[in-house]
Amino acid sequence: MANITAALVKELREKSGAGMLDCKNALTETDGDIEAAIDWLRTKGLARAAKKSGRVAAEGLVAVAVDGAKGVVVEVNAETDFVARNDQFQSLARTIAEVALKVGGDAAAVSGAPFPQGGTVAEAITSAIATIGENITLRRVDTLSVSDGVVASYLHNATGEGLGRIGVLVGLESTGNKDELTTLARQIAMHVAATNPVALDAAGVPEDTIAREKAILLEKNAGKPANVLEKIAESGLKSYFKEVTLVEQPFIHDTSKSVAQVVKEAEGRVGAPVKLVGYIRYGLGDGVEKEETDFASEVAAAAGAA
Repeated sequence: MANITAALVKELREKSGAGMLDCKNALTETDGDIEAAIDWLRTKGLARAAKKSGRVAAEGLVAVAVDGAKGVVVEVNAETDFVARNDQFQSLARTIAEVALKVGGDAAAVSGAPFPQGGTVAEAITSAIATIGENITLRRVDTLSVSDGVVASYLHNATGEGLGRIGVLVGLESTGNKDELTTLARQIAMHVAATNPVALDAAGVPEDTIAREKAILLEKNAGKPANVLEKIAESGLKSYFKEVTLVEQPFIHDTSKSVAQVVKEAEGRVGAPVKLVGYIRYGLGDGVEKEETDFASEVAAAAGAA
């Protein structure tokens, strides 16, 4: 029986992209033959992928794709941040965004859509799970479009073309100069990435959020007359909206002006009225409860198995 060394496992992992323990098992089954082990991994790929489907996937990439007046942002998750540097995973995320731009809809609709290289998006993800060795999920998809104008994007912590850890789309509606609109929309997208507003304007702030903020204001000023409390709450909420709504926030590129003022002033350069229609901001792993893992123990266990 061949001696399955750590170096041999590493070589197979680099060639196949499969997980370390999967590579050791493959080499054991094939008596250390690298090429046979690769075939073994391919044969067992789908079964291995199914076993990984229960793992928490909170890392990965946010991908954006834009075509004129329409844009899409998707979040494709994996288990570790290392996978974001994997060429196959990056290509998968980028292609899923391109598919989503064409078909529209939510994550379920995109998952069932045809994948350019064959099969469906869901099947492409399953295949990637088998070779990359981590659970991969298409978590969410959102589309933004305008009837006449532009949609522009911005990616923070970009890891490749159309890929990053924070992805933003901003839509501006106008019949004016599209180049000027695109420049403005991208600046606003950068602002959104930095400030993470709660909503476009006060009307978009969820009622429960407003109720919570009001309750905090009332608690801080407990004991004062009811009419005074109401004025305090009203004033406090106005200040809150200036902090958390996009149109009222101080523009990060010129904090002496609000975003709404910047949009209004841009109309002279654009040559027509401009309306900030909306935005979408994806932060990688937002709202996902991540498992705490002892990475050192995992490496030690894997090394012992090898």
